[in-house]
Amino acid sequence: MKTVVLNMFLIALLFVVGCSKGESYVRAGYNFSQINKVAVIEVAGVVEGDVAKNQIADFFGMELLKKGYAVIERAQVQALLDEQEFQASDLTLSDDAAKAGRILNVPVVLVVNIPKYDEDMNMTAKMVDVQDASILWMGSATGSTGKTLGTIFGAAAGAAAGAVVAGGDSDDRVAGAVIGGVLGGVAGNALTPQQAENLQKLTKKMCKDLPMRLGP
Repeated sequence: MKTVVLNMFLIALLFVVGCSKGESYVRAGYNFSQINKVAVIEVAGVVEGDVAKNQIADFFGMELLKKGYAVIERAQVQALLDEQEFQASDLTLSDDAAKAGRILNVPVVLVVNIPKYDEDMNMTAKMVDVQDASILWMGSATGSTGKTLGTIFGAAAGAAAGAVVAGGDSDDRVAGAVIGGVLGGVAGNALTPQQAENLQKLTKKMCKDLPMRLGP
């Protein structure tokens, strides 16, 4: 039985390691060196919870830092917007994003949108000029998160583990399998290290062609 549990976990691991691709486009002729600060103001879409959203914002923050931009932390952004009682119906809209940027006193804001997040994931991001709400840079990426299969195999592995731990007669083993299956399914739904790694890969590929900020 231990061999079965180990095999289930190994199979789940193989499925959660997905592939990804990304691309981006910039506004022709724009001088990105004049951007001194960028605020990641929103991670919208189907991903829920501040922990996951902050982690995704941090992935973009790291890529922006690599390109030479100063980045305002998302938690600070949220605190400032709340303090100003900023009511945004949808920060993914360029006009609302620009208004938020003016409140934050930054020249440019970044908005991330994840409309699909299951076994396959779609992600887009755009950099918006706060003065005229024009888009300076926009990227997209697609990939596999392993979320659905991770849940399925997590539940299966949990069920097998529950059966081993329960021992005893057949009724005990069935009860243990049910409990283990539930726990395994919950674990599969969490943001696993493999899923986080895939999200970061998508972010890197999307931001690969983001212009460097040159100058002081």
